[in-house]
Amino acid sequence: LVFNGLVKYDKNLQIVGDLAESWTVSPDGLVITFHLRRSVTWHDEVPFTAEDVRFTYERLVDPKVRTPYASDFELVKSLEVLDPYTVRVTYKEPFSPGLISWGMGMIPKHVFASGDFNTHPANRRPIGTGPFRFQLWKTDDRILLEANPRYYEGRPYLDRYLYLIIPDQTVQFLELRNEAIDAMTLTPDQFKAYPEFFRRYRKFRYVRPIYTYLGFNLRNPLFQSAAVRRAIAHAIDKQALAQGVLLGFGQPVTGPYPPTSWAFNPNVKEYPYNLETAKTLLASEGWVDHDGDGWVDRNGRPFEFTILTNQGNKSRALTAEMIQDQLKRIGIKVHVRILEWATFLHQYVDPGAFDAVILGWQLSFDPDQYNIWHSSQRKPGRYNFVGYANPEVDRLLEQGRRVFDRAKRQQIYWQLHQRLAEDLPYVFLYAPDTLAVIHRRVRGPEVAPAGLGWNFREWYVPPAEQKYPTHIIYAR
Repeated sequence: LVFNGLVKYDKNLQIVGDLAESWTVSPDGLVITFHLRRSVTWHDEVPFTAEDVRFTYERLVDPKVRTPYASDFELVKSLEVLDPYTVRVTYKEPFSPGLISWGMGMIPKHVFASGDFNTHPANRRPIGTGPFRFQLWKTDDRILLEANPRYYEGRPYLDRYLYLIIPDQTVQFLELRNEAIDAMTLTPDQFKAYPEFFRRYRKFRYVRPIYTYLGFNLRNPLFQSAAVRRAIAHAIDKQALAQGVLLGFGQPVTGPYPPTSWAFNPNVKEYPYNLETAKTLLASEGWVDHDGDGWVDRNGRPFEFTILTNQGNKSRALTAEMIQDQLKRIGIKVHVRILEWATFLHQYVDPGAFDAVILGWQLSFDPDQYNIWHSSQRKPGRYNFVGYANPEVDRLLEQGRRVFDRAKRQQIYWQLHQRLAEDLPYVFLYAPDTLAVIHRRVRGPEVAPAGLGWNFREWYVPPAEQKYPTHIIYAR
């Protein structure tokens, strides 16, 4: 809502211009020339120009800048400013996700040019070019945005947007029932509950490229054996998870591509739920219940670990508890710990100080997953925080970025899907449906292939139904 890229997806997932009004791609795919819109200003009314594009690129590839997105720009050979509204990007080799990678939000050079980028005050008071301008950020409470009257596509119909931070999903739902929130994403049990209540809200169920996983810290000796990881996979009843956690609003997955993705490999088989197979695999690695106490051990050490997940996500907490119970049946002792998000991320995930995590990915519509799986992305703060490394997977990821033909790319990602399913750096659990509600006062919401909020700038409330002093939507 605050930032724009040079390009974006439209409602049907076609790439269209955003800050770039047009572009050309050379026949060999190595050069993209962007022609920028001339009428765009930053929220402080300074004009947006090609220098801002160059500055954004330079920060993305600066090793001092903490970003997991640098890999999308490593193959750029040069970025040239031809004039204030023309940028030419030349690649070292063909890069198929190259065009959509420029959907990255642009940042203002005149704001960030001085001072340390990572700790700059503007990170807490952002200045963008988007349809809404930043007004207030009260940590752990709320973020307030207001309509940008100079937005290049036209002023949003809503005057303000208030995003409330309510960590407890039960409290969120109570606020929704009191009509203190206009829009939120529901848990499956909330989505099924109180049909009479939802007469005041519209319910939306749709599918996005999302999946939930149990990720292993592969630096931990407990999980360095693929046989052990497969034993755990055989001991997890994904169908029970899909019913118990999702209540049928979703389905199990076999790898890093949900069934809705064109990169999904339908030939990859699920690890069937089989406790005897799981016990056999553990025994092959020396994990046996030697003393009859119900827990497997090796060299006098029990197989015991902790699953971490984040506070405020009921589905993940329930998933952790169900996996804890399921692994108990094969003699593995699991502890579950729920942590506040910032603590979880910065003190445990980023430095690799965990045994296993339950998390999820909301993926790009392009199937490139270089920044999640490539061995070069194992650095602190990058997305390969489980420490996965496989030369064949590296090769497939690199190859998939060089091919433009969709059918050929699909075959590459089918191989990637198969290999990751065999290696099991994660146990790929399930793809949940997105379950959202929006108050019926709000007109304009429409589900499309791009999701629900693709036309948010055009949402509105008729004057007779407005309940706030100024036109506003409250969301969580």
